[in-house]
Amino acid sequence: MAIKVPTAASAAEKLAQRASAAAGDYASEAKASGEAWVSATQAAKSAFLQGITTGNIAERFARGVAKAGAAKYIRKITDVGAGRFAQGVQAGKQDYQTNVEPFFQTIAGLSLSPRQPRGSAANIQRVSEVAMALNARRLAMLGGS
Repeated sequence: MAIKVPTAASAAEKLAQRASAAAGDYASEAKASGEAWVSATQAAKSAFLQGITTGNIAERFARGVAKAGAAKYIRKITDVGAGRFAQGVQAGKQDYQTNVEPFFQTIAGLSLSPRQPRGSAANIQRVSEVAMALNARRLAMLGGS
């Protein structure tokens, strides 16, 4: 006997309708799950490492990108991303400020070597001074050296 299966179109329509009705549940349950997410994610670090080092992972990644294709990428930007862009940036404003502040402080605290005439190779040293200071700050924040 054959198994009765809905059409993919009807399943997608049902999913979209039910998801709209469940948005409030999603929001309240997601808010309550922060601590559980942190502990479970930290506990999964070895599984994460295995996942990203599994044989042929780069090829599997490339195949997934090829399967999605440029058309899906563009469609998702147009249908979802464009409308949420400003809202997402606004929601991330405090995170941005918090995360860039140490780097801005590092740059503000630098005393660079004197600027030389335009085109001078010595000016690259100034760029290097900034890059080295920022990398040292980044590593210090990560607990590296």
